[in-house]
Amino acid sequence: MKWLNALQDYQYYLKIEKGLSKNSIDSYSRDVKKLIRFLEENEIKHSPISINQAEVQQFMYETAKQLNARSQARLLSGLRNFFNYLIFEDYREDNPTTLIEAPKIGRKLPDTLSVEEIDILIKAIDLSTNEGERNRTIIETLYSCGLRVTELTNLKISDLFFEEGFIRVLGKGNKQRFVPINNQTKKYINLYQNSIRNHIKIQKGFEDTLFLNRRGKQLTRVMIFTIVKKLAEKAGIHKSISPHTFRHSFATHLLERGANLLAIQQMLGHESITTTEIYMHLDKRFLKEVMNNFHPRK
Repeated sequence: MKWLNALQDYQYYLKIEKGLSKNSIDSYSRDVKKLIRFLEENEIKHSPISINQAEVQQFMYETAKQLNARSQARLLSGLRNFFNYLIFEDYREDNPTTLIEAPKIGRKLPDTLSVEEIDILIKAIDLSTNEGERNRTIIETLYSCGLRVTELTNLKISDLFFEEGFIRVLGKGNKQRFVPINNQTKKYINLYQNSIRNHIKIQKGFEDTLFLNRRGKQLTRVMIFTIVKKLAEKAGIHKSISPHTFRHSFATHLLERGANLLAIQQMLGHESITTTEIYMHLDKRFLKEVMNNFHPRK
């Protein structure tokens, strides 16, 4: 079996069997491609079936010089999944990464913005332009619904159930969930649709896509990142933020105001409650208030 054939089969498996998104498939594929490139550069003649722990260990050792601990752990996890796939398909009997120890990493707490910082950032938007009105709606939707950036760019008009007070979101693995939407965000989306979007010449295939660029096509992930970065600079916010920061802020602010962790899990679309628990990084002042308000011995 050749490496490229194995990689193509793996990509097909991730798409069809696992139902992963293109971004996730690309990420897993990059891990395998790095290993393939390493073997070629070092003239190591091993196939996906014959490669053993020593070669993978050598690859991880050389690669570790260029990556931080978190990236190393993610790379090893990606390779482990690839070789597990080969075992699943009966190409191999063992996983050469099993005994390779991942670097110890602490749990990274997500960056968040305060409510005041979000207000400052939104006020920095130039609403005299069509793009400004659209961008305000994008930021409000990211923050009020806790969406991932891909979930936002893929949002359809047919996903808006405003009378019921929900939007339908297609999350990781094509899993569908319904997220509540508040009246203010509904107002901004309606304003964008009726005043901005209906004047755009929409390209074929994007008639149902909610957020469009000036050419009438779906916005890219990169464009959303660019919008957020430029807004942060203009607003004088010096934190390292991305579209995902609004999702983190959404969860943190709900939790700080007493929302149930299970409800937040459902709105975020997390499979496991342990993923949602990362938002328990609350300040000592809030924890003290919780103790004083709810402990029977207060």
